[in-house]
Amino acid sequence: KSVVAGAAKGKDNGLTTSLPPCPYRVEYLKTDEATKGTNTSESLLQTSSKHYAQSADCPVVARRELRDPSDPGSTIHMEIDVSQHMNTLKYQTADNLGILPKNNAATVEAVAKALNYDLDRHFNLLPNNNDGDDSKHTLPFPTPCTVRTCLERYCDLSGPPRRSDLKQLAPYAKNDLDRQALLRMSSKEGKAEYKEKIVEGHVGIAEIITKFCTSIEIPLEHFAMVCPRLQPRYYTISSSSSVYPTTIHITLAVLETEKKDGKVFKGLCSGHLADTKNGDMVRVFVRDSTFRLPKQVERPIVMFGPGTGIAPMRAVLQERSYVRKEAGGQNHGPNVLYFGCKSRSMDYIYRDELEAFSDEGTLTELHLAFSREQEEKVYVQHLLAKRAEETWELIHEKKASIFVCGAVRMGADVDHALQDIISKQGDMTREKAKAYLDKMQVAGRFVQELWS
Repeated sequence: KSVVAGAAKGKDNGLTTSLPPCPYRVEYLKTDEATKGTNTSESLLQTSSKHYAQSADCPVVARRELRDPSDPGSTIHMEIDVSQHMNTLKYQTADNLGILPKNNAATVEAVAKALNYDLDRHFNLLPNNNDGDDSKHTLPFPTPCTVRTCLERYCDLSGPPRRSDLKQLAPYAKNDLDRQALLRMSSKEGKAEYKEKIVEGHVGIAEIITKFCTSIEIPLEHFAMVCPRLQPRYYTISSSSSVYPTTIHITLAVLETEKKDGKVFKGLCSGHLADTKNGDMVRVFVRDSTFRLPKQVERPIVMFGPGTGIAPMRAVLQERSYVRKEAGGQNHGPNVLYFGCKSRSMDYIYRDELEAFSDEGTLTELHLAFSREQEEKVYVQHLLAKRAEETWELIHEKKASIFVCGAVRMGADVDHALQDIISKQGDMTREKAKAYLDKMQVAGRFVQELWS
């Protein structure tokens, strides 16, 4: 039977206490009912949850570490077989791959134990309507599913919740101190405490429930309302769809940082992918990218892809190499790449491939910035500044496209360097140089995909 929204029994006194209104209700199913049931219609899913219906489970068929063992960090090359889902996972070169991560089993089990949920129970999540018209309401994720799938796939248990989420969670705390702590951190006065304890402490809903505010009691449908959704992570595809039509390659840096309590915080998606082995399934979908190669193959491409920003540039070079060979190398525009990392011996990823592209003539110029190999740090924007005249000729005379991928700060530095070049070489004001670059952006000739 469904749990009735608006009432719950407290642990301490067994009395029924009032709960906030909830737009959902849970209908628990017998095992045979779950297998016969139909999945939530895509039309009933919230717009922000459509990717759940559009994704597919695909096997990992290859993976390798790209950094040298002397580097404490990790960057992984991964190949995913999409051949069984070509109707939904067909991609274009340098599109984005959305990956739906999973919470680890220990976290899921700890939350279920704290909230007294049966992980193996099947349920339907339904609109909690008084008027009987389900079409007016949308749902956050597809059901029927098990409670385990709900917690594992759809609930963000490890990411820091927003202050508004803490405020929503507060009424379910039976202990006054727990409730007051949640309300305090959700208030304007508690912003500093929230930042220190939740954001900088890398504390998610799971730790709040199992460690800091253990008096929380919350029915499943209310938890589905309060807990943030587990969002997809996007990786720019690092393979050419012409060369690898049935596999998608991604290049990912594994995020690891030490928490204040000494434990290691691992990025949810990169950690999930780092733990996968060949043959394991990952749930993925394809999203259009802003990177599109010029239709006129004789036009140049200037690329900036330090670190894992190399991903779409690898895809572009594979595509340009393929087209160049198909056309016998005739009338193919130059390809210029600026790549940067700490040192050539530690994290110069895809080195063999880049050198091969250079040797065959696809990669016309390769400019390398190794930031730690000299006393003064050198980045890609510094190399760009030294090639002002050549860059202006590529941009202005030969109508080159410029692709930038990587960290936000790097993108801003490259943008600034390009404006300097356009202003000085084009003999125009800074404002006009910016307008020139903006016009290139509108035309799809200046594309940036950046992350913080």
